[in-house]
Amino acid sequence: MSGADGTVTRISRRGLIGLIGGTAAGVGLGAAGALAVEAAGDPSSAVPTDEQTVYSFHGDHQAGIVTPVQRHLYFATFDLTARTGRDALQSLLMDWTAAAEQLVQGRAVGKTGAVGGSPLAPPDDTGEALDLGPNGLTITFGLGPALFEPGRLGLEDRRPARLTPLPSFAFELLDPAISDGDLCIQACANDPQVAVHAIRNLTRIAFGRARIRWTQLGYGRTSSTSRSQTTPRNLLGFKDGTRNILAEETDELDRHVWSDGEGQAWFAGGTYLVTRKIQMLIESWDRARLEEQEAIIGRTKGEGAPLSGGSEYTPPDFAMHSTAGGHAIPDDSHIRLAHPDFNNGQRILRRGYNYVEGNNNLGQISAGLFFISFQRSPQQFIDIQNSLAKDRLNEYIRHIGSSLFAVPRGVRPGEYIAQDLFT
Repeated sequence: MSGADGTVTRISRRGLIGLIGGTAAGVGLGAAGALAVEAAGDPSSAVPTDEQTVYSFHGDHQAGIVTPVQRHLYFATFDLTARTGRDALQSLLMDWTAAAEQLVQGRAVGKTGAVGGSPLAPPDDTGEALDLGPNGLTITFGLGPALFEPGRLGLEDRRPARLTPLPSFAFELLDPAISDGDLCIQACANDPQVAVHAIRNLTRIAFGRARIRWTQLGYGRTSSTSRSQTTPRNLLGFKDGTRNILAEETDELDRHVWSDGEGQAWFAGGTYLVTRKIQMLIESWDRARLEEQEAIIGRTKGEGAPLSGGSEYTPPDFAMHSTAGGHAIPDDSHIRLAHPDFNNGQRILRRGYNYVEGNNNLGQISAGLFFISFQRSPQQFIDIQNSLAKDRLNEYIRHIGSSLFAVPRGVRPGEYIAQDLFT
């Protein structure tokens, strides 16, 4: 099936049998109904369920923003090598575009792929995703503020006015080794090896022109970008992203996500990408009383309903008072401080992932949220983050990594990423 946005969704015979088998085995009506919608609904909003799902690399906007959030992430940032100039950056973006067009279709990169070349030469493709299919892979590219520094690449007159480094925020303990970068690539897929394969091969292509600065693996989405997706949970055990901007809310996307370009043709239809690596103090959180956890978040842990009552999607009543005095949703709760009503109507599109990186020698787990958001202006994120300085949740989290990138507009057939930046 093909959607108006160029998205193509294929359901394999094995996937179809899996759907039928799941229903016959006694799957509940709600779950079976959800699976049917995912398989047969509008491919521009259906949740990927099969290894043959393909999202087009071409469109007005880059894929991987409003695309239904896949299950796995591999995020990588790059710094240009010392000898890489404007022409080398342009050629790199051309080469990355050609490879990305192949990768999202589940094809091996290069002319000869993983097995079609000379046995006496390294293969064009690393080969670990040969049998996995496209798996809903999306590849999203971004450009960092440092690329536009005066005297570096001659691109200073092409910098969007708002593309400046983020300011410092309260309580953050940022590690420069996992922050910033000249370029970024976000690879999302429903199989982790497909996402890793994409970054691995794009990194090989960049050799001599750009090198990895830092990377982040993510699993288990912590937001939804389509009405067809249920609200997931973060590692604190709470539903995350209930009020996220969705692909179906086109007016809200135009208002809060897509840029008018700020006078730069290459950025018109683009957006700003913010990442924050947020370490969670899991052991301390796990010892907190349930009522304290719910007061900190402002929602019930089970249903995800606001503490003012109702169900998950009931609008929170911030004026309601509790029987014990004070507001039913505490003034320093997370959902209150992040809500548009207390941030001049600001909204952002979130697309984060959980991460777990093992345990230290004391048994403490290194885990948290790799926060990703897309917004028309970085100021939207800045306003909300400043509001969260009073968040009770700060006792249990630490912001340890941060970055900002400008995501160019989408690519049309025959173009390459950020082509207008060089013309």
